[in-house]
Amino acid sequence: MLTVNEAKLRILLWVTVGFMVLFTMPFSQGYTNEKDVYAINNLYTALGSPPLPGWVASAGDPCFEVWQGVQCVESNITAIVLNDANLGGELGDKLANFTSITTIDLSNNHIGGNIPENLPRTMMQFFLSANQFTGSIPDSLSELTLLSDMSVNQNLLTGELPDAFQSLTGLINLDLSSNNLTGQLPPSMQNLSSLTALHLQNNQLSGTLDVLQDLPLKDLNIENNLFSGPIPEKLLSIPNFKKDGNPFNTSSAPSPMITPSPLPHSGAPSPETMPSNSSEGPSIHDNETPRKEKKVSVVRIIGYAVVAVIVLIMAVLLFMFCISKRRGRKQKHEEIPKRLEIRAHGKPKEPQINADLNEPDKEAGKVPIVADEKQDEVKINMAGPGALALPPLVDKVIVNPSASSKKNPRTCPENLNPPAPVKSYSAASLQQYTNSFSEESLIKDGCLGRIYLAEPPEGKLLAVLKLDNMNSNIQLDDFLELVLSISELRHPNILELVGYCAEFGQCLLVYNYFSSKTLHDILHSEDDHKIRLSWRARIQIAFEAAKALEYLHESCQPPVIHQNFEPSNIFLDDDLAVRVFECGLAPLMSSNSVTQLSGRIHALFSYEAPEFGESGSHSEQSDVYSFGVVMLELLTGRKPYDRSRPRAEQHLVRWASSQLHDINTLSRMVDPSIDGKYSVKSLSRFADIISRCIQRGPEFRPLMSEVVQDLARVIEDAMKNENGNPHSVREKRI
Repeated sequence: MLTVNEAKLRILLWVTVGFMVLFTMPFSQGYTNEKDVYAINNLYTALGSPPLPGWVASAGDPCFEVWQGVQCVESNITAIVLNDANLGGELGDKLANFTSITTIDLSNNHIGGNIPENLPRTMMQFFLSANQFTGSIPDSLSELTLLSDMSVNQNLLTGELPDAFQSLTGLINLDLSSNNLTGQLPPSMQNLSSLTALHLQNNQLSGTLDVLQDLPLKDLNIENNLFSGPIPEKLLSIPNFKKDGNPFNTSSAPSPMITPSPLPHSGAPSPETMPSNSSEGPSIHDNETPRKEKKVSVVRIIGYAVVAVIVLIMAVLLFMFCISKRRGRKQKHEEIPKRLEIRAHGKPKEPQINADLNEPDKEAGKVPIVADEKQDEVKINMAGPGALALPPLVDKVIVNPSASSKKNPRTCPENLNPPAPVKSYSAASLQQYTNSFSEESLIKDGCLGRIYLAEPPEGKLLAVLKLDNMNSNIQLDDFLELVLSISELRHPNILELVGYCAEFGQCLLVYNYFSSKTLHDILHSEDDHKIRLSWRARIQIAFEAAKALEYLHESCQPPVIHQNFEPSNIFLDDDLAVRVFECGLAPLMSSNSVTQLSGRIHALFSYEAPEFGESGSHSEQSDVYSFGVVMLELLTGRKPYDRSRPRAEQHLVRWASSQLHDINTLSRMVDPSIDGKYSVKSLSRFADIISRCIQRGPEFRPLMSEVVQDLARVIEDAMKNENGNPHSVREKRI
């Protein structure tokens, strides 16, 4: 039995604990790692507290609240990408407090001050280009042993390069150009055993280039510096080597074969030290002097002749190489359209140039391409908002070679849909069909470009994807290979490519028009004509979309990874038939593009698989994860991220993943518009498929063929629940 005093003491203790819990709850740690929160708060203050959505100077939850430009893996900040965000201020001295950050990209801003000494050791990509940084490059660079890419070009950096490269054996790209750096290249640079691109142009660096001669460089620019001495011969073999604007002593180290041979030395005094007496007549050395001079002259003449012959041979070989390369390109330009014709008709036709550029080729399958010739008398209305203007000269963008059909020819079965001809359309005709690419013809605005409705005179509607400026500057060869690769994709649930256009520096893809409605419009539209989808309709949509991904992953060799599977790329007609868009366009979604990476931060917290934040690459299993998120949208009617909802429910996957196996909570998650018209068994199986698709580990996710089989069973369950009298899956309008 407790005494009265002990009872009072225990009550007082519980009250005290209660007050402590009550007062500490508002200050409890959020989802994001508290060290990362501390570091990003200090960075925000150092930058001058700019108007960045979500960012605050103290506390906050960057990962859970999705601060602009911040990428996370679970509760750790892994990247900050704020390219061209009009930032000022400085970086502060707390960057080293980030625990897991791998990428900092603050290029194209107005940030000043010094580059901090304390940098996060986990960093792999460090981009500070086009800012106003001053001071020198810090010695602490040697601690960034995981660094692979670094750009600090176009700043105001001064001083000598630190001798701090000995540990950076994984560094691949380094750009220090357009600063005021001085001194010689430090000896530790010879340890950069992975370096393939080095840009040092427009500085005041001096000395020799010997420390670079054994590096695996493919791209070296040292223009407009003070480098001297002979250029190591190994550097001259670098494919892209720019060296103008330096006071080199010679273009390369002297060759032994053109060096005059020394005369035999007998031990006798030289003519210069031998006394001469003209009264005694010429000495024996006076007689030998002309002979020596003649020998030296002969050796020099022979050396010059050898050099001239070598130069001539090299010039002939270079000329032959250029001729061969031009022929190869010409053959390639002729070969790809023929391959398109063979695929469509079984035999090639003679290539012809369409005389009337205002109309597409009337003969099915004829694909005229003249890659490098001028096209005269093309009349295009340049006044329209979407007019095709002649672009300025820009650096070419190369399609990701790993996904190109040049090295890995793709084969996909065509028995599901008969092959159709792929036409070459003129820019003028597409301009006419889309009313100069007017806003009235716009179907949707995607991450690769805009899609317009085209109305040819023959009456069959088309959908034209006009690639944006960056993607439209791919090489012509790469674009034609991409067209060839997409044309192989034939499936009832994939939007069909029927043509293309490659003129005036513009690249356009032409598809059969299917619909202007997407699954995103149907699920999340706010207008009065919002479509109510039945339970059967939702399962059927998931089933048809799954069959498209199954075809891409398991029927095509090598497999096709969609890489951007989301509701806005799933077109639905009035009967809710499915066509998946952007199939085969993954090579255009280069992960190396900082602009695209910044533009896809929202998608990173929506449809991207968790492993993308670590590796930056996609796979079939990352497509499976995206498909699982789309199924979750079909189940709940919610967006993958919705800031308007309570904080615990803003991230759909985080909120729903723990509730998919409890039938009571699962029933409360179902979209209210379904109005309870579903079977518990089909709902449970549908949720089970979602749960397996959104597993964090890619190895635990199913193949798409398994998903298709499981969804077929869910459809059977739904039909049985309707007592053998299945309702139509046509939409019902509210």
